[in-house]
Amino acid sequence: MAYPIMAKATAVWLVDNTTLSFKQIADFCGLHELEVQGIADGEVAAGIKGFDPIANSQLDQEEIDRGEKDVAYKLKLKHNPAAAGEEKRRGPRYTPLSKRQDRPAAILWLVKFHPELTDAQISKLVGTTKPTIQTIRERTHWNINNIQPIDPVALGLCKQVELDEAVRKAAAKKSKEGALMSDEERRRLVSTEQSLGMESEPKIPSSISGLETFTLGGSDDDEEEKKPRHVDADTLFNLPESSDDDEDDDEDENGR
Repeated sequence: MAYPIMAKATAVWLVDNTTLSFKQIADFCGLHELEVQGIADGEVAAGIKGFDPIANSQLDQEEIDRGEKDVAYKLKLKHNPAAAGEEKRRGPRYTPLSKRQDRPAAILWLVKFHPELTDAQISKLVGTTKPTIQTIRERTHWNINNIQPIDPVALGLCKQVELDEAVRKAAAKKSKEGALMSDEERRRLVSTEQSLGMESEPKIPSSISGLETFTLGGSDDDEEEKKPRHVDADTLFNLPESSDDDEDDDEDENGR
């Protein structure tokens, strides 16, 4: 269904200048009914100037009159020849300037808890570029030591529904390709609420990387040497026999 341009500003104008129901305005502008109610209460769209849909050839007065008489009537958007063939542009999601500094933290969270997501999916969710995602994956980002993983939903960079849908598609694609998921990857396929309560994984210092299989225990030969040996009286008191020459040498030394 096509919606009017500047939908929220149009909703502001309809709330202020008509007696249409919240549901009628919400359906026409593509908003939620509670959001329209918030506009009427002054809690939403504060400071937004109303956009007249009649003056901008998006709605006829006859449609408004018909909707005011019948609460169940759905307003119809006036056909605009100039908008024919126009489609929503595809590309990275626009991120406000105030939230762009939070994107590395969101990327690190997605890479850590949802490694099955592709760079294209992360780029679409967070509104970033693939080179930035690659630097986070390879831990070559200039500020990687100070970045803490934060849920992009909590940061307001994407919606929970969008994240769940991306994870579902990635998992379905991986299973379709026949790739088996490891226990670690399966454990990471959890909801956002569960992942926030997880403890961070222990990391091996880079100075001792490669020594994961090193143990301080000795070999089997050392264990055999450490086993107690059987000692009997003969072996305990079996002193070396002294020769006659040694006895003569001892007597000469004592005689001097």
